[in-house]
Amino acid sequence: MQCPYCQYNDSKVLDTNKEAQGGIRRRRECLSCHQRFSTIERAILATPLIVKQDGTREVFDREKLLKGLQTACTKRPVPAADLDRLVGEIEAALQKKGKAEVPSRLVGDMAIEGLKELDHIAYIRYATVYLHMSDLQSIRSEIDQLLSDENKNIKKGVLKVA
Repeated sequence: MQCPYCQYNDSKVLDTNKEAQGGIRRRRECLSCHQRFSTIERAILATPLIVKQDGTREVFDREKLLKGLQTACTKRPVPAADLDRLVGEIEAALQKKGKAEVPSRLVGDMAIEGLKELDHIAYIRYATVYLHMSDLQSIRSEIDQLLSDENKNIKKGVLKVA
């Protein structure tokens, strides 16, 4: 592992934490300059190509998905770690499929379901674009459905309190 301070090519591992951001976090010390730094290691698995609605294919880009989710969550109380976790879960689910290609609709469906669990306002923002809601009536019916689901959860006593 190259030191980010002096670019020396060797370091020693001081501590390992397997619970870090979808990978293994290692605390390291450079053997040359003795500066300490952290790394996160995660396995590189093949992610399938995404087949868009027009038939074009592109490589899955976790940063592109994360940026779209962050846009939907702008000025909402959604922790960045939750969005990063959601993107990681989507990426892992795509890798587990073991297919060379998956439709973009699958990625969008997983993203929208994840947002529905995280924040209803962010979900509506994302759904407006993703589900092509072009009129107020379709947006209202989606909001009414969310409210209905929330009321059912309140009656069952399973609503999460933020």
